[in-house]
Amino acid sequence: MSAAELPVTFRPHRTRVVLVGAGLVIFATLTAIGLALSLNVGERISFIVVGLLFLGGLLLLGRPKVVADDDGVTVTNLTHRRHLAWAEILRVNLGPGDPWVSLDLADGTSLPVMGIQPGIARQQAERDARALAGMAAERGTAASGA
Repeated sequence: MSAAELPVTFRPHRTRVVLVGAGLVIFATLTAIGLALSLNVGERISFIVVGLLFLGGLLLLGRPKVVADDDGVTVTNLTHRRHLAWAEILRVNLGPGDPWVSLDLADGTSLPVMGIQPGIARQQAERDARALAGMAAERGTAASGA
């Protein structure tokens, strides 16, 4: 990918569609059940709240993404977001059986990247991992001579 194509966002689209769809179905089903049964107001509200909790949890699982731009990579996982300069990324890893990509970082740690996950779209995840690895090689420590 060339610099003209940045920023680019990597996200597990199929997984996200499944999660959002399932969340909406669960919410609608629990709401319908709560309204259809002869329950008091508090019980009906509790059915709706439980449906909202399921929907919220599944939306949270669909949150991960990776945004690559000229300055580096922003990794958004379930509950946190971290920005990395290109020089911080030494290697992009996606091995057989890995649930998602991980980044080897210059400080000796690794960072899970849940925004590229092979779950139900292995080929897309492999293409995304290769593209991210190419960008990191082009702009990272190898490009800066480190």
